[in-house]
Amino acid sequence: MSNNDQAVNHRQIWQIAGPMIVANMSIPLLGMVDTAVVGHLDSPSYVGAVAVGTLIFSFLFWGFGFLRMATTGLTAQAMGREDISESHLILQKSIVLALVISLFLVIFQQPLSQLAFAIIDSSEQVRTLGQNYFAIRIWSSPAILINYVILGWLIGQAATRAALSLVLLINLSNIILDLLFVSLFDLAVDGVAIASVIAEYLGLAYACLLIRQRHFRFSKTNSTDKSQLGLAKMLPLHGNIFIRTLCLVFCFGFFTAQGAKQDDITLAANAVLLHFITFMAFFLDGFANAVEVIAGKATGARNKTLLKQGLYYAAIWSVGIAGLFSISYSAFGPSIIRLLTSIPEVVLSAEQYLPWLFVAPLIAVWSYLFDGLFIGTMRSVAMRNTMLFSTFCCYLPAWYFLQPYGNHGLWLALLIFLAARGISQACYLPNILSK
Repeated sequence: MSNNDQAVNHRQIWQIAGPMIVANMSIPLLGMVDTAVVGHLDSPSYVGAVAVGTLIFSFLFWGFGFLRMATTGLTAQAMGREDISESHLILQKSIVLALVISLFLVIFQQPLSQLAFAIIDSSEQVRTLGQNYFAIRIWSSPAILINYVILGWLIGQAATRAALSLVLLINLSNIILDLLFVSLFDLAVDGVAIASVIAEYLGLAYACLLIRQRHFRFSKTNSTDKSQLGLAKMLPLHGNIFIRTLCLVFCFGFFTAQGAKQDDITLAANAVLLHFITFMAFFLDGFANAVEVIAGKATGARNKTLLKQGLYYAAIWSVGIAGLFSISYSAFGPSIIRLLTSIPEVVLSAEQYLPWLFVAPLIAVWSYLFDGLFIGTMRSVAMRNTMLFSTFCCYLPAWYFLQPYGNHGLWLALLIFLAARGISQACYLPNILSK
């Protein structure tokens, strides 16, 4: 590493976190536009179909987020060793893996669609429109998964401005195409799906330009010791992060399902309040990205001082931002709820459970921060084990024993899950930070 990389300061944290926060904030904007363009059509079924289709793909592609995370950690470590050829090899192999997974999704799209719509209960019209949406959107899989890999590679190189430009290009072009296909060409739900497919492939074309600018070239991979080591290291890594992500998806899906079992008002109120957690996550993820990069480079360079500095400065900002969210939710929570819904019963219900959001940011912040540390240091086994422990030894037992307390018990179980993640991850800190 160069001399300039031997110390971390507040500015360096924000140079990485800032662009990623902006990139994250463009995601809900796209969702709002998707809803708005079909929300002005003549049937509520269009809104329902887009909502269901978007939900299915959000969970589907969220599960493959390990492609981004693993690529970031491995690339950052390679950059810490100043091994450019290895960073290229990581990108190359990760792209191949993304192509294999996307090929599987395309080939088995029919049973995947049937399974997804069997799980989600909806009207016949919404189901038909949603399946049409799925049949079109599934063809974006190769572009989306390869974009995950390239995004992770760019973040691992601390090229967060390039990563920001990629995310913004995809989301903004998607918004423009939404308006074009739905409002001008009157393609309704199909238009929203087509817009997403085209936007992802436009993003892929741009992503290829970005990696060419960084002097990447596909090379013929020989069966050397180094390439064998890379493969042996990457596959378990991806698998562990995949299990971790599946647990996370399960926990929030379980939370939603248990709210739905109580009544429709509680389901809607929980959905509104989960937006508070999602919005907070967009900011905290930015600092987690900063830790990923700095921890990865420090690990590659075997520089424990740099690792500790990166975690320290990122923790300061993460906890500070989490505290601001807690204060903001305490002061403006009712007003935010009314911005998200105007249904009186839902507003009253959401306000009843709002106090849980006052403490949620300060509890959840540690799991976001330590996720970045674990990804950067490639502690995928620890990521998997702490998530399994938090899910099956803390969250589900807490929910079971707190059922008499209704939705308050459900929220407390979720906070216990978030706290368990941070505490169990913190148990690994001495080993990670020790000299």
